[in-house]
Amino acid sequence: MSGDRPSPLVIERILRDRGSIWQQIVAERDLNALTGRMLSSSAIALACYGAVLGAFHSPLMALTSALKLPLLFLVTLAICLPTLYLFNLVFGARLSVRQSLALVMVAITVTSMLAVAFAPISLFFLITAPDYGFFKLLNVAILTLSAVVGLRFLTGGMQVLNDHGLLAPEAAHTPANAPVAVQAAPAPVQAVPAAVPAGATPAAGQGAEPVAVPAGAAVAESTSNGAATAAPVPAHVPAQWAGQPAGASFPPGALVAQRPWGGPPVRRGDPSQRPASMTLLYIWILLFGFVGTQLAWTLRPFFGDPGQDFAFFRSIDGNFYAEILRTIANL
Repeated sequence: MSGDRPSPLVIERILRDRGSIWQQIVAERDLNALTGRMLSSSAIALACYGAVLGAFHSPLMALTSALKLPLLFLVTLAICLPTLYLFNLVFGARLSVRQSLALVMVAITVTSMLAVAFAPISLFFLITAPDYGFFKLLNVAILTLSAVVGLRFLTGGMQVLNDHGLLAPEAAHTPANAPVAVQAAPAPVQAVPAAVPAGATPAAGQGAEPVAVPAGAAVAESTSNGAATAAPVPAHVPAQWAGQPAGASFPPGALVAQRPWGGPPVRRGDPSQRPASMTLLYIWILLFGFVGTQLAWTLRPFFGDPGQDFAFFRSIDGNFYAEILRTIANL
C-alpha cells in the first residue's frame, strides 16, 4: 500500500506495512495528513467502544461515554507529549514535535483499534452476564491489554528512529557521505624493513632493522635500483588508529565509521550502548499510564453503576487502583 495514498483504514497500513510508517516519520513526509487520519480513526474507534461501556447503565450513559473515552486519550496525550519532547531535547535527540506526535498517535491508534475489536466480546458478556463488577474488570483488562500492545509499537518506532540516528546527539554521528565499515578486530601490524636510501649499504651480516608499521600506512619501499618509493596513502585510515592506543580493539560486529586521520572513532550498533532517550521512553510510558488512569478516575463514570442515577461526573474521592482492588474483593 502506498504511503501517500489516503485511506480510512490507516490501522491496516500500520499493521501490514509498519516499515513504511517508520520511514515516513523519519523523513517527516506528509506527517500532518498521517496524524490526522490516525486521530480521526482513533476517535471513531474509541467512541464506539465507549458506547458499549456506557450501555451497561443506559442509552444516555452510552452517549456520554462515547464522548468521554476519546477525550480521555487525547487529554492524556496533550498532558504528556511536552514531557516526551523535552526529555528528547535534554538528552540531545533530534526528534521534532511532529515526529513525537506521530509516534504516540501510532500507539494510540493501535490501542483504540484493538479495543474496538474486543467490543463484540464485551457486548456479549453485557447481554449474557450483566454483572457490574465483572463487566468493569473485563473492560479494564481489555483496555490494559490494548494499551500494552499499542505501547509496544511506540517502543518499536523509537528503536527505528534510534537506528537512524535521531535519538543520539548530532555531533556523535557520522556524516551521511562518510563511509562506514564493519570491523571485528584491529588491522594486523606488519613488520617491514626500513627504507634504505639509494647507495647505502647495510652493515655486514646484518639486514635492515625491522620496523612495526600498521597495515595500510604509507611505507617507504626499496626498488631494484635502490631508490626509495612511498606506497600510496588511502583517503581514510582505519578507525582504530584515530585517537586509539596501540592494540585497541572493538567488539565483534561493531560498526566503526572511518574518519580522516586524527578524528575520533564512532561506534554504532553496539547493543550495550542504549541511548538515554530510549531509557527515558520507558519512564515516560509509566508516566503516561499513571496520568491516564488518574484522568479516567476524574472523568468517571464510564460504565455507570446501575444502582445510582445518571451523572455526567462523579465526585473525586478515592483513586482508580483502590477501586479496582475493592471490585476484585467484592467478586
